Amino acid sequence: MYETYFGLKQRPFSKTPDPKFLFYSRTHEEAFARLQHGVEEKEVIILTGEVGSGKTTLSRALMDSLEEKYRVISIFNPRLTPAQFLRVIAKRFEIENIHSKDDLLEAIYEKVYEDHTKGITPVIIIDEAHLIPDKATFEEIRLLTNFQLDAENLLSLILIGQPDLRKRLDRKAYLPLRQRVGLIYHLNPLTDEEIKEYIAHRLRVAGTAEPLFSEEAIETICKFSHGIPRNINNIASNSLLESFGMDLQLITKEIVYDVVHELGLNGVRINGRSED
Repeated sequence: MYETYFGLKQRPFSKTPDPKFLFYSRTHEEAFARLQHGVEEKEVIILTGEVGSGKTTLSRALMDSLEEKYRVISIFNPRLTPAQFLRVIAKRFEIENIHSKDDLLEAIYEKVYEDHTKGITPVIIIDEAHLIPDKATFEEIRLLTNFQLDAENLLSLILIGQPDLRKRLDRKAYLPLRQRVGLIYHLNPLTDEEIKEYIAHRLRVAGTAEPLFSEEAIETICKFSHGIPRNINNIASNSLLESFGMDLQLITKEIVYDVVHELGLNGVRINGRSED
């Protein structure tokens, strides 16, 4: 709607996890490097971060970076029973018409070993892993880490989720899986300077080097976004829309304050309830 008005080729602050918009802050760059290293070493990896911190976008960038020698199996809805989880994995390996859990595990192992003989490493990425419903499903995940030869693992496993995932795996009941984890990393919020660079980066990718936000507007975004990329995107996108409606070329702090109020990111009550 406002792209042409601001000289943009596409919307710079979309909610979709498009890897080409990924901004490599210090913490995102470190996370990406660790994910790549963990995949190369066929490790079990845990990546955590607050809601909207960029975890899924990072996983998409990782998938795009992997060469043909990797088989990527991604699960974006992990609310699965143990049987459902194994069937999803089996389906991605094109295994059909097997219903017994033991037979499924054996068939999956045969596929994993077949990949190994061809120089292919399966990479299983489970997003929103904090939503896995019970310990039994985590036990099936642990069993996948048993796919090993004497000298190496046969697959890489990445669990991505909110901080509760790490707290959950720290419980004694999850110790057998926790002991298999080789890498853990938590995505921190962007600093104020990184927020400024983040906004400029996304505007450049979208097609403009013009500073569409005043310095005061960016300071206001820093104040209310708490360094979370999704919050930044919501505020910036709505600010662009409001500026377009007002026929303004530069987004001011007043516009950002209005947007923050409408989104409830300043803790005000809207319609009798807190939107904080």
